[in-house]
Amino acid sequence: MVSDAGGFDDKSFNETAYNGLMRAKDELGIATNQIESNAEAEYAGNVQAMIDANCNIIVTVGFALANATEAAAKQNPETNFAIVDFGSFEGVDNAKGLLFNAAEPAFMAGYLAAGMSQTGTVGTFGGANYPTVSIFMDGFHEGVNHYNEAKGASVKVIGWDEAKQDGQFIGGNNPFGDIPGGKNTANTLIAQGADVLLPVAGPAGIGALQAAQESGGKVNAIWVDTDGYESAPEYGAQIMTSVEKGMDVAVFEAIKAALEGNFSSEPYVGTLENGGVLLSDYHDFDSKIPEELKAEVEQVKEDIIAGTIEITSPSQP
Repeated sequence: MVSDAGGFDDKSFNETAYNGLMRAKDELGIATNQIESNAEAEYAGNVQAMIDANCNIIVTVGFALANATEAAAKQNPETNFAIVDFGSFEGVDNAKGLLFNAAEPAFMAGYLAAGMSQTGTVGTFGGANYPTVSIFMDGFHEGVNHYNEAKGASVKVIGWDEAKQDGQFIGGNNPFGDIPGGKNTANTLIAQGADVLLPVAGPAGIGALQAAQESGGKVNAIWVDTDGYESAPEYGAQIMTSVEKGMDVAVFEAIKAALEGNFSSEPYVGTLENGGVLLSDYHDFDSKIPEELKAEVEQVKEDIIAGTIEITSPSQP
């Protein structure tokens, strides 16, 4: 396995993917090898290091490794590759994309945020404007809109304009690692009245949790990728829930398929229906969220699965 520049201890998606590798080691009895990338310039060399180590399947974590993965897959047709957060490579039979329709649980999160907001304003921001980021922001935005329609409410979303596909981003050279930048961006939204935040920025999102923690209980957050209550427990009191991508499950299944000889290049797509994406437990907020709102969020989930709620995010896989 090769991480992106976030590293395996990012409390986010590299860590979750790595958990899938460790599960495969424990349950399938395979030997594992892994290498952490510190910068983009290392990706190709790190993938090559895994090839040199005679790995049968190499999992690369994140769309940033797409070029390195595609080149290696073409040069090494006997080796299987799986890439998290990327689709498929044309004409490459030994590489599988692991995709997640995060817009589905993000829609549930938007509905919940709208129902829990005291100020009538909720906010979201990203590290940078990529489809794997904006898919969360789209779903969140649509969930708030659905709440407004259902309740005759007028909760505002700031930080993202779905129609324009543009909004608030940390930017800079290291947007997903810039925790102070995440905090500044969060505080910009808080200053405009947002009291529930959805940061979609990997480790930089910790800045939003810090801002929420300093608000004295006025501002709360919804984490992404992993269950933030477990991956960042020091901020558990601020985390209402998390929009999870089951990257550990997808990685495990890809490795298992390679081991059993039925690996295919058809992309895996995680949905609410197959459990590949989900809204985490409410943890400390379980007693704070009204039962009626919990039931409505559960109904939203069922309606998304049934297709009676249609999500229109252009970033859906």
